Amino acid sequence: MIAAAPLIGLTLTLILTPYIAGRMKRAGITGRDIHKMNQPEVAEMGGMAVLLTIPIALSPFMDEKIMGVLTVFLLFGVAGIIDDLTNLRQLHKVFLSLLVSVPVAFFGIAPEVDLFGYTLNLGVLYPVFAVLFVTGSANLVNMLAGFNGLEVGTSTIILGILALITDGNARLIALTGMGAALGFLWWNRYPARVFPGDTGTLSLGALIGLVALTGKVEAYAALLLLPHFLDFAIKAVGVRFGVRRHGRTTVLPDGTLRAPPYPSFLGIIMRKVRVTEPRLVAIVWLIELTLGLLVWALHQLL
Repeated sequence: MIAAAPLIGLTLTLILTPYIAGRMKRAGITGRDIHKMNQPEVAEMGGMAVLLTIPIALSPFMDEKIMGVLTVFLLFGVAGIIDDLTNLRQLHKVFLSLLVSVPVAFFGIAPEVDLFGYTLNLGVLYPVFAVLFVTGSANLVNMLAGFNGLEVGTSTIILGILALITDGNARLIALTGMGAALGFLWWNRYPARVFPGDTGTLSLGALIGLVALTGKVEAYAALLLLPHFLDFAIKAVGVRFGVRRHGRTTVLPDGTLRAPPYPSFLGIIMRKVRVTEPRLVAIVWLIELTLGLLVWALHQLL
């Protein structure tokens, strides 16, 4: 029975995504795929398909806990829609993320955190931790983005691994999210026919955090988000030490990528290895899969 929800999620996003992409194009909600030589125009806000699909797929299994998770997931979707339509500053986006994460503080989740076999009891601080955790998860996924299939692909892998190491509602939500993300990825993979927008990346990132909290695998989810955190940390350190160069990744005539002038996790890969866009994304997916295997092994051993 549990397989029905991810199958519904997969099927619906496969069907709904091209329809929503078409509507977005007609409405002029598009962006340039800047990592292609001809920079084609691609529909934005395709993450609406994921927002619609996951609640529908989970509706036959609805209970109080799933309803709470879906409420926060949808609130992040609304925040993403506002961001996509108004281009919020990063500080405003983080503040809005904190605001829509507040309901997590009232989920009544046990305050113990499993630190790879060691238990840390956060007591009354846990609700604050939970709000910050979901906010961080959403924004980290939102920041490691910009290449066809990158953010949706890594989110699919993370949700799949979380499904392996959780049970009950957490596993059901993770599997459903993975199915919906996988269906969307079919249209978002290289060459992308649709972008998720912040509508998709913020909501999928929040879903990762929500699954981790409800499944009590917070530390394991944090490890899975390591590439995203490294990207944030490298950029933050660069700003801290006065690296304020602006620019974009550029595509060379042979299709390979030249790293942007500022430090970043993806830029390090581009400077170390000569990559095209699909190869860069595949490398990040491989890193994420490797982390996933490590997380699964740690969870089995501990």
